[in-house]
Amino acid sequence: MATYVRKIPILDCGHEYIRKILHGRWKIALLIRISDGITRPGEISRSIPQATRRVLDAQLGELLMHNLIKKEVYNEAVPHVEYLLTDLGQSLMPVINLMGQWGEDNIETLKSAVK
Repeated sequence: MATYVRKIPILDCGHEYIRKILHGRWKIALLIRISDGITRPGEISRSIPQATRRVLDAQLGELLMHNLIKKEVYNEAVPHVEYLLTDLGQSLMPVINLMGQWGEDNIETLKSAVK
């Protein structure tokens, strides 16, 4: 059996890495929610009712793995978990906010292009 050889090499640049890290329908929404102070898993899930808890948990796990968020476990009388942005995640928020503003500024054109 022949070994598969990739015909188009993966680009070794910042754009490619950011695309890989943010790939996932809910990752940007998760980062925005956490940045806005919605930090507990139940709150996050309620703030994105279109997504299943399983998918959100998987994407939170990927954001943890990529060091954009961290998970704080509080062992109190009522144990709970909170997600917080890391310094790396915090440094990404101005870029996400700028992309969101660009989307708002061009929303009509984008709506017609996505049809």
